[in-house]
Amino acid sequence: MEKIIIAAVSKNNVIGDKGKLPWHNKEELRHFRNTTTGFPVIMGRKTWEAVAHPLDNRLNIILTRNPEFSFAHPNVIVCRSIQEALSECSKRKFDKVFFIGGAEIFEQTINLADGIILSRMNFETEGDKFFAAFDLAEWILERTEAFTEFKVDYYISRQKNEII
Repeated sequence: MEKIIIAAVSKNNVIGDKGKLPWHNKEELRHFRNTTTGFPVIMGRKTWEAVAHPLDNRLNIILTRNPEFSFAHPNVIVCRSIQEALSECSKRKFDKVFFIGGAEIFEQTINLADGIILSRMNFETEGDKFFAAFDLAEWILERTEAFTEFKVDYYISRQKNEII
């Protein structure tokens, strides 16, 4: 099962501010929806609260350490660990899964991921959450797509690519 991080970052690596995405870009949101539709999206509880509803046509997996947290919806499951979430995806025979945030989830999965899809916005912004630091030497930039206010860099793991 292919594990992919997908995120949008400002020029100064900001991904969030006070529990929200610090910009609104319809084109980038369309790219995110088109890329992730039909696949599970794994997110932390704080990202879930920012999204505020299940994402359509995707299995929404919320990660939380809070044993009291629950959400009743046919397209939402709650897991206590990344391994439990991946196991759920594997049981359901998905061939691809997306980690969609937030900062803590990105930090925990950067070394698990087979790929990174990074929308790089054409501006800096203030924020309190940043994308996980990663060593570009460990990743191969496969391609870049240009959009009006951002570009999307597609990376594949150098280590996982050598195994294939």
